[in-house]
Formats: sequence, C-alpha cells, structure tokens
Amino acid sequence: MKTEKIMADLEAKHPGEKEYLQAVREVLLSIEDVYNQHPEFEKVKLIERLVEPDRILTFRVPWVDDQGEVHVNLGYRVQFNNAIGPYKGGLRFHPSVTLSILKFLGFEQIFKNALTTLPMGGGKGGSDFAPRGKSDSEIMRFCQAFMLEAHKILGPDMDVPAGDIGVGGREVGYLYGMYKKLTHECTGTMTGKGREFGGSILRPEATGFGACYFLKQMLNDYNMDIKDKTVAVSGFGNVAWGAIKKATELGAKCVTLSGPDGYIYDPDGISGDKIDYMLELRSSGNDICAPYAEKYPNAKFFAGRKPWEVKVDIAMPCATQNELNEDDAKALVANGVKCVAEVSNMGCTAEAIDYFIAQKTPFAPGKAVNSGGVATSGLEMTQNAMHIYWSAEEVDERLHTIMKDVHEQCLAYGKQADGYINYVRGANIAGFMKVANAMISQGII
Repeated sequence: MKTEKIMADLEAKHPGEKEYLQAVREVLLSIEDVYNQHPEFEKVKLIERLVEPDRILTFRVPWVDDQGEVHVNLGYRVQFNNAIGPYKGGLRFHPSVTLSILKFLGFEQIFKNALTTLPMGGGKGGSDFAPRGKSDSEIMRFCQAFMLEAHKILGPDMDVPAGDIGVGGREVGYLYGMYKKLTHECTGTMTGKGREFGGSILRPEATGFGACYFLKQMLNDYNMDIKDKTVAVSGFGNVAWGAIKKATELGAKCVTLSGPDGYIYDPDGISGDKIDYMLELRSSGNDICAPYAEKYPNAKFFAGRKPWEVKVDIAMPCATQNELNEDDAKALVANGVKCVAEVSNMGCTAEAIDYFIAQKTPFAPGKAVNSGGVATSGLEMTQNAMHIYWSAEEVDERLHTIMKDVHEQCLAYGKQADGYINYVRGANIAGFMKVANAMISQGII
C-alpha cells in the first residue's frame, strides 16, 4: 500500500473534506506495515474499497415551526461498511454537520465497532438542524420529517442508528415512534431508546463509564492507579457527565469541564450535586458552562479558553473533534500530564497525537476509549432481539468485559520493544484486521 498515492487520489475525489481525509490518513499510516505483509489485500484493492462508503443517502428535511414558517434542512445517512454486521452509528443534529464530518465519524465507527467484539458495521448520519432553542413540538416534527426519508434504509439487521450530539432520549423517542408508524414494526432499529420501550439501562452513562474502565487498565499498564489523580475533562454533556461520575467513583478528582464559552476550574473537584448540575446546565438550552462558577463560588470560569492549560495528571477530551491541538499537547506535557485518554471522536489533532507519542506520553484514541457507548448500544440490540431486559449490574458487567477485550486488542498490536504502548497503532490494526479478513471472505462486493 502506498498511503500518499491513496490519499492524493482521495483528496482529488473529495476536495475540502478535511475531517474525513484526516481520519483516513491516521488509519492508513498506522496499518501500512501490516497491510503490506498481506499481498491478498492488495490483490483485491481492499483499502480502495474500505475508504469509500458503501452508500450515502442525502435528502432534504422540510418542517414547520410553531409560527407556521417552513424550514428546510439537509439530512444524511452514511452507510460505510457492513462486513461484520449491520451498519451501526449515531445521528448528529447540529449546525456544524457536514458530509465530511459524517464520513469521518462513519469511517472511525467501522474500527471502533470491530474492537467491541460485537457484530456491528460502521455508519453515521444526521442533519444540520439545531435542536437548541426549539420547542418539543418543533423537534418532534423535524424528527418525524427526518425519519420519513431515512426509514427506507434502516432495519434491525440492516442499519441501526443511535443518538449523538443533539440527539438524546427525546429525539430518539420521536424518531423511533415515526419509524414504527411507517414500518408497522416494533424492532431494535434504534438504540438509546427509553427504558419503557426497549432501551438499555446505563446507555446515557456508557461512553463515559467505558472510557474510565479503559483508562484504569491503561494506567495499570504503566503501574499507575486512577485513585487520587487529578483529571481535566472537556465538555459537559452526557459523555463528560458519565466520565466525571465514574472517575469520581474510582477515586479520582475531576477539576474541569468546558463549553463553547470557555472552561470551569473547580479545585474542590466536581462531585456530588455538582455532577447532577452538569445535566441541568446541559438541558437549560444555553449551551454555556459559565453559570457553574456562579453556583459554586470556589470554582473559576475562564472565558474563551480550554482546560488543557490546567496542571493535571490525566486529560480526557470529551467534547468534539480536534478540540486538543499541538500547543495544548505541549502545555499538558510541560505540566507533567501522566496519561491522555481521548473520549471524543478524533478529539486530538494529528499533530497533538504525534507529539504525545514522540514524548512517550501514554495516549489512547477515541475509537478504543469511547467504544463503551456503541458497545452498550450493541447490548441493547441484543436485548431487543431476544425480547429480554438486563439489570444495571448485568449491563455494567458486560461493559467491563468488552472494555477489557478492547484494551487487550490494543496491547496485542501496540506494545513496542521499548515498553511504550502505541494504543493508536494497536487499535487501528486490531480493528482493521477483523474487518479486512471479513471482507476477503465475502468476495469483491
């Protein structure tokens, strides 16, 4: 495989799709050596097939607001690869949504889902619709209009969406309700559903919980413990909430959270009712974290800045793509950070990742660290298919096992001769080999 030739061809075909191209480049650079050991891959042009989605559905979503005005948004579903199972990946409703972002997320999802050991392929979807500031009725009408088109390519053994940024339990409920109306089916076609109609307990916390289970094993690789460590977390949505909640339970002290307006530093630690207040902030509709400092006077708000300047033991980016750049990485390393666990999808820029690895700072990528979220969605699919319900303890036990398996796969391919563990390489190769072998077995399709 010649990575630069493949990337040049992709850039010519998909100009300007920077997030997608960044995600592909990171994977290709990691797997190049292993790929070249398998001439059968080159013979069937496996990489050229893998980097292009199976199909992309793009459609308009017209909806009517409470004043009777008609609006038109764009909807997407990217079905990237189903070699090991039905397409699986969330829906994102946010003004920043573009095809490039959804292709990057769908591509990442292929390998993330492969790492979970569950039979799920990779996909992603969403719209440039902004739920914030909309009434429940407006959101319901938008979700129904979105599903009116999307339902045609969805199904429990075909494509199973979930939530993502801007798509929580409310939106999933409206989407699933419309899907049922259109198909006359009560199936596990969406995950993240309410517990009353097939949802899995622990799903809202699962991404953050799973990230902490991975982090704990990661620290153990370097003879460290999470207990009494200080942690910088970005974001203040479900993922950050779950990560802070579990890290605190495990004995760490989380001292930051952030939003588009800046970040909060709380030297006393974010625990107890402060964790619950994060969700109140999130549901307020303002999308800002500054009120936290008003409610808890010992905390300080830093407008327009990022939490990576705070001296901590562990950094956990939990917000969005490329939120931690090379300068942030240098600040963290200079302040003695011991470990970086990327919880958001592609939360660190390529330059930041390269710097962490060059400095031998333990760093693990989102496709491994945050895979607990989609793993628990996979467990919800299983429960729906079997028409059963598992308790929180049963789901948590299975999540523990899955994150242990993900970690072991990263070790198998990522441990270097000098003892440093390149979790990026380990995760990419492990996920790639599983998908590649499945594609080889199924012929050129």
